[in-house]
Amino acid sequence: MARLSSRKHSNQSNKSNNGSGQVRIIAGQWRGRKLKVLNSQGLRPTTDRVKETVFNWLSPYLHNSHCLDLFAGSGSLGFEALSRFASFTTFVEKDPQAAKQLKANLQVLDLGSEQAKLINQDALQWLKQTPSEAYDIVFIDPPFRCDLLAPSCAMLNDNGWLKADALVYLEFENEANEPELPANWHCIKEKQAGQVSYRLYQLT
Repeated sequence: MARLSSRKHSNQSNKSNNGSGQVRIIAGQWRGRKLKVLNSQGLRPTTDRVKETVFNWLSPYLHNSHCLDLFAGSGSLGFEALSRFASFTTFVEKDPQAAKQLKANLQVLDLGSEQAKLINQDALQWLKQTPSEAYDIVFIDPPFRCDLLAPSCAMLNDNGWLKADALVYLEFENEANEPELPANWHCIKEKQAGQVSYRLYQLT
């Protein structure tokens, strides 16, 4: 079975009666709002427990920030950022069905082009282009066991996608080798939850 460019193995998305999945926005202007997600073995939304911790870390930096949700999948992290008053989020998702659901959720939340953008493209191919803007906060939660973390981080850093003091959130499986990251990235927060490691880096 083909792997989606999205989050995997969630036990936190709720299945609705029609067989679709759901993720919940946990705080901000859409607190408690549930959004439909593609109900697929290849989709792994970040758990509520992890998401709450991550956004506590990011709380001082979110207001008016420009965010990038790379390997967006359900869009759980990007939507949470917008709920907490990030000014703009770009969602990048390769799988066409997952991207279709992301588009529907953007419409449900009445998010126009001045607040969000959806890119239905392979993330690494997209990162090769010359950036139209640099981002304050980037979420990177790639498919597990696909060796996408290190190359995506290198391309973000080398191709001008990040502002000088940008923050980068990484989520990856504990069994993975320690990721090779740019030398100017400093880990400021890190935790584990079950079989997942998650960290927050800041450029120095």
